[in-house]
Amino acid sequence: MFFSRLTLAAAALALFASPAAAQDAPRWSFAIHGGAGVIERTSLTPEQDAAYRAALHRALEAGSAVLAAGGSALDAVQAAIELMEDDPLFNAGRGAVFTAAGRNELDAAVMNGSDLTAGAVAGLTTTRHPIAAARAVMERSPHLMLIGEGADTFAASVGLEQVDPAFFFTERRWRGLESALRAQNLPIPERPAGAPGPQAENTLPAPPLNERKFGTVGAVALDSQGRLAAGTSTGGMTAKRWGRVGDVPVIGAGTYASNREGCAVSATGDGEFYIRASVARDICGRIADGSTTQTAAQAEVDDALSLGGSGGVIVMDLQGQPSFAMTSSGMYRGAVSDSRAAGVAIYGDEDLRP
Repeated sequence: MFFSRLTLAAAALALFASPAAAQDAPRWSFAIHGGAGVIERTSLTPEQDAAYRAALHRALEAGSAVLAAGGSALDAVQAAIELMEDDPLFNAGRGAVFTAAGRNELDAAVMNGSDLTAGAVAGLTTTRHPIAAARAVMERSPHLMLIGEGADTFAASVGLEQVDPAFFFTERRWRGLESALRAQNLPIPERPAGAPGPQAENTLPAPPLNERKFGTVGAVALDSQGRLAAGTSTGGMTAKRWGRVGDVPVIGAGTYASNREGCAVSATGDGEFYIRASVARDICGRIADGSTTQTAAQAEVDDALSLGGSGGVIVMDLQGQPSFAMTSSGMYRGAVSDSRAAGVAIYGDEDLRP
């Protein structure tokens, strides 16, 4: 049943990038994801389903507004991801999962396909928008990746908004940490200083705690100047330990963009396996060798699955055609262009729809 469902998903996702659509290449194009995983119709109430679709549409609107005004692919990617970082529905920024020590440690990366410059951050705890910090590393530092306290210090030094760590706290993520630690027979840390008490009202229309979602947000874009860009942001995995860092800030694993090879990629999945399979970079290599974006994307997520890691990717090519591939039952996703209305999808067997 699982693999037959994936076959249906691949067929449905390919419809958005059909040959007929490619005949009229858009001037600009934009696609996003909000994480992949075990996301099935039976696991979401109608209210939860509607909340996620509305959030995806808001992110698409943020990115498309930039591109429709002639803005850059990088600006569009950052605008959409910042919005998702502020939305507690997603595991990025506010609403991120907790480490085993009861902290939110945030990772992000961005890459400019036109010149192959990139920036990444890992383990942020006080910078409100990790994607902005990743871009600042790319544009305003001599380095490519910064981590931990130093990354937050750098972000503050260039004027990026800093917040109390309690800003990122949400009750449902804390309850998810407690559940994960109990399952591993690990101690539960004290609630973070400044966090609301457990009696605080929590009306967030969120999925159940056993959603088992690879919570990452990402965006890929082609702007009217023909430039590609990709960005990704995440809170990582629940109950991670010892300063664990996944694929998101690893350029070539969770994030990659190259005009030279004709692709921009953002991934969401089991980070350790996506790093080992160098998923994002290898998708671009396959495309440069003549593969279609859909074939390249599916081949790479299948490769990661053969190692033991599930997840999904979004890919944008130089013709502005987005592709989506996954080895999970669902992925929050959406796409829009100057010639196609915004469409979103959640489950693996559905096409994008308004």
